[in-house]
Amino acid sequence: MSQTQIESKPPAVDTPPAVFVRMAAVVRMTGLGRSTIYRLMAEHEFPSPVRLAKRAVAWRRIDLEQWSAGRPTVSH
Repeated sequence: MSQTQIESKPPAVDTPPAVFVRMAAVVRMTGLGRSTIYRLMAEHEFPSPVRLAKRAVAWRRIDLEQWSAGRPTVSH
């Protein structure tokens, strides 16, 4: 009798690629100023950026979306 080998492949994980957002886009997305963003980061109330290069940082879009979704809504 011959044995048939079955190749097992790891299950496919559908994780979208990370999308990074630079400071100018973060300001537009959140409506916050640069100093407010850095103050909130210091208070651990805003997502931390990811270092892209020696002098370049960006934020993960998913982190910003989760942060935004967790913010209280105000009705005027």
